[in-house]
Amino acid sequence: MSNKLITTSSKETQKLGQLMAQEILKLGPNQQGAFLIALRGDLGSGKTTFTQGLAKGFGIHEKITSPTFVIMKRFAIHHLLFQNFYHVDCYRIERSEDILDLGWRDISASPYNIVAVEWPERIKKLLPAEMFNMDFKFLDNQKRSIYLSRA
Repeated sequence: MSNKLITTSSKETQKLGQLMAQEILKLGPNQQGAFLIALRGDLGSGKTTFTQGLAKGFGIHEKITSPTFVIMKRFAIHHLLFQNFYHVDCYRIERSEDILDLGWRDISASPYNIVAVEWPERIKKLLPAEMFNMDFKFLDNQKRSIYLSRA
């Protein structure tokens, strides 16, 4: 499965995140572990904006900012099938193993978690084979190209 989309504003990018959240909630838990979304793209390409929409789609009302300095943020999801949404930013991770200190194995193993990972290439060897991949490209001040695939 793969799709390429163009968004023409941050609101459209957030709306795409909301729509994806609704689809994830319909699909339900992944029995092999957390529902993982790998977000790839340069700085300013729309990864965090998309994640803001995801969070809103999961019913999270807290302000979503990039967890660049804290690496990971957890948000409770009030849904029958899922418990937590994790927003992870691996930009500052130097070695894949560094994320293990934050409880990565337990977080990624739980089918009741949804995890969005920015800069997933930094922890590539710790990621599952099956996940959603989203590649973001900055086209201009408003436009983003977003390519979605499932591995």
